Amino acid sequence: MSQVAISAARSQLGDLVRRAAHGHETIALTDHGHVAALLVSPTVIEDLEDALAIAEYELKKQRGTLEPAVPHEEVGRMLGLR
Repeated sequence: MSQVAISAARSQLGDLVRRAAHGHETIALTDHGHVAALLVSPTVIEDLEDALAIAEYELKKQRGTLEPAVPHEEVGRMLGLR
């Protein structure tokens, strides 16, 4: 992870955003030496959200607290497709 001071990032923002978006590089923006924010690719966040959803599903499945699934045929009827 690269670290860039906020004061320096002002003049490099376009380049930093492109590095995060296209190079999948995480860039830490620092304020007085402390990480204040991260620039990350949207796909990284999407992948993390997907992994979290799967982990939550697996946990509910293990605990037996999953909501009952709606059969495909019923969903089709509900949407007026059948």
